[in-house]
Amino acid sequence: MTLTATASKAETTSAALRLPRDRFPEREVPVDWPTTRLGRTEVWERTTSTPFVLANPVVQGKRVRGLAHLLDWLHAVPGESWQQRWLASGAEALGAQWRRAPLRWLNRRGRCSAWLPSELSNGLKVLICADVLRPSLEWLVSVPSLKGDLAPVLALVRDPHGFARLHAHCEGRTDLSASSRRLMLQRTAVILAAKGGLISDITLGDVLELADTETATRASWPKDLPIFYRTLRDLEILGPDAPTGWRELRTGGQRSPEELIDRYQIECRPVRDLLVDYLRERQPALDYNSLRDLAYFLGCRFWRDLEVHHPGIDTLHLPADVAAAWRERLLIKPETVTGRDGEKSVVPVPRISFRECLVKVRVFYLDLSQWAIEDPGRWARWVAPCPIGREDIGARKHKRQRKARMDARTRERLPVLPVLVRTVDQRRRTAQALLQMARQTEPGTTFTIGDQTLVRSVLRSGTATARIWADDLRGGKRRDLGQEEEYAFWAWAVVEVLRLTGVRIEELLEISHHGLVQYRLPTTGEIVPLLQIAPSKTDAERLLVVSPELAEVLSTIISRIREPSGPVPLVAAYDWHECIWMPPAPLLFQRRFRTERRAISHGTVRKMLKSALASTGLLDPSDGRPLNYTPHDFRRMFITDAVMNGLPPHIAQVIAGHQDINVTLGYKAVYPDEAIQAHLAFLARRRSQRPSEEYRAPTDEEWEEFLGHFERRKVSTGLCGRAYSTPCIHEHACLRCPMHWPDPTQRARIVEIRDNLLARIDEAHREGWLGEVEGLQISLTGANDKLAQIDRRSPRPVDLGIPSPRRPDTSADQDR
Repeated sequence: MTLTATASKAETTSAALRLPRDRFPEREVPVDWPTTRLGRTEVWERTTSTPFVLANPVVQGKRVRGLAHLLDWLHAVPGESWQQRWLASGAEALGAQWRRAPLRWLNRRGRCSAWLPSELSNGLKVLICADVLRPSLEWLVSVPSLKGDLAPVLALVRDPHGFARLHAHCEGRTDLSASSRRLMLQRTAVILAAKGGLISDITLGDVLELADTETATRASWPKDLPIFYRTLRDLEILGPDAPTGWRELRTGGQRSPEELIDRYQIECRPVRDLLVDYLRERQPALDYNSLRDLAYFLGCRFWRDLEVHHPGIDTLHLPADVAAAWRERLLIKPETVTGRDGEKSVVPVPRISFRECLVKVRVFYLDLSQWAIEDPGRWARWVAPCPIGREDIGARKHKRQRKARMDARTRERLPVLPVLVRTVDQRRRTAQALLQMARQTEPGTTFTIGDQTLVRSVLRSGTATARIWADDLRGGKRRDLGQEEEYAFWAWAVVEVLRLTGVRIEELLEISHHGLVQYRLPTTGEIVPLLQIAPSKTDAERLLVVSPELAEVLSTIISRIREPSGPVPLVAAYDWHECIWMPPAPLLFQRRFRTERRAISHGTVRKMLKSALASTGLLDPSDGRPLNYTPHDFRRMFITDAVMNGLPPHIAQVIAGHQDINVTLGYKAVYPDEAIQAHLAFLARRRSQRPSEEYRAPTDEEWEEFLGHFERRKVSTGLCGRAYSTPCIHEHACLRCPMHWPDPTQRARIVEIRDNLLARIDEAHREGWLGEVEGLQISLTGANDKLAQIDRRSPRPVDLGIPSPRRPDTSADQDR
């Protein structure tokens, strides 16, 4: 079951976004400043003179009338400054309907006009640009009609130099669309209107506050906000501490032990402090990913689960029934499945990682016991019997089961790997042809590639976009051909590199242009291309030989991502294990996302693989669902295929980057065909060591003799099972021979022989023929043994008895 106290995804995201604002706080809006303290006459003179005077007399007249109405209304509101009157008026609480407050006041005084709302908007815009009023950021974001008109006026009256510099920077960039430039100017104007000052005074905290405000107001991620951030950073406005990219800023980074435990809202404060101290004690010896997993198992799966099901628990000394119930709950987890009818349901499924949790909890208890000896004042009061025994964490059977599951996955996926390779390659070529044809086709025109017929989409006038849209005539769906081509290309690249190198997904995404090196053989002078793998997971680099197929794939990737000037762009990648950003590098797996280049993430790779597999039509034989490939499946298939084709396991270990050869052998799936071929080879080697005359073609006489042997094996009481060309060792005393197979139909004959032997033994005893008695006794034992064999093979009838008719029960009728 799902823990009620576990932090939800929204709460976790909110906490992660709050961390940068703690590091970079926003500017506080002052309560008072000189221009808001001006009198009515001074404000009027300031806002009706240059540079606020417009050349158009009609618009200027509306602005002046709106100023007069607003100043009259605000002057009637109690307050010592115009800002205080604005806040006390309640207009901000109305949001986009703010004009209702001044309109009610004006209507009561007989000022009614159809142009009055428009005049009020013009007047308020002037007061904001003149820095007489500073509305809140939330209010400015919620009034789109106002914020769109602030930038031109602010560029004229507040900061001409700053806006000119911003305009020049935007004009010099060809990757910015008209909408991106407009949003950039609007956001700059909103910050100046709410915070005051110039563009050069904008801080990183102001940008973060704007992002959170837009997200909360619109309940969606603000569009093009990373472009706005990068532009201000390129202009050196945000200071030297601003990270390179927006994603680096918004990533939470590593959490402290307190933050890791507090995510699960543990109620028992002493136990919470104990877990924090325990994590802090283990932290120096663990990487961050292991520390995070330890906090999850101890804080969420162990203690928080106990608090949910046993409220008020405050001791590690668990009763037997409580510990047993916890282990039972740990074995099962809820999982959402989609039925064939499309309906989703939550069903309990076995938890694969339950053994890992048991190990972590057992180590926790044992560590406390050990540390209590060294520092009893700190740890002794928490020492308790461990609720998990050694037998509960026995891993031998678990490892065998896991090995069997992984081998089964490899056997199912390796034979159909060529189908996947052909499909992703054909899918890439088709998507590339569709995109190229669409670019050469006028909007509204039909074009066909293969069995696909599309129509180039007709967009609304004035819509400027770099995307290529087309309408599918069969499904009626509008398709982004550029995105389809990009996903198809990178799915092909991922499949090819993974299957040709066997690298981990972390290593795949960290391959850079600098990793392509060459080595000259000292004997022949031949140059061998090598691929350097320097993973952040193990910090142990290795070199892989670049095959011709891999060289073609890598050259295609480099040609795609290379800039027109030649070099590969530098992008920063996020290490999901350590939760840190790595320095910018010329990574090969990068793509353009809107107006910036980003390193391809783990989740994107899995989405691309899933989309590619859907095109193959391959099904999982176990449940009939579409066959699923994980990036690690390619690593197992690479090692299995390499060892099966003659690569020594210790060389495969070096190529795979394993520190233990047993891990490499664990990745290798043993096929039945492999065992059969090995057995046949063994028989061939043994046959080659025997005399060759044993394997010559038999003559007709020898063949007749061989067939006649089986006819001569028939005896009166059964069959003789001796091998061909072997003599009878019992001189035809068949009942004594263990090679004699008695015939059940001859049982009566054998009984007769047994009775005769009994009579002859009695006669020999009477006559004193003791030597003959011994021989007859051996024959009698053989006869009894043959009868026992016949009885064991013969089916015996089972007496089931005679069924009797069941009497009807009349007691029920009598009760009625």
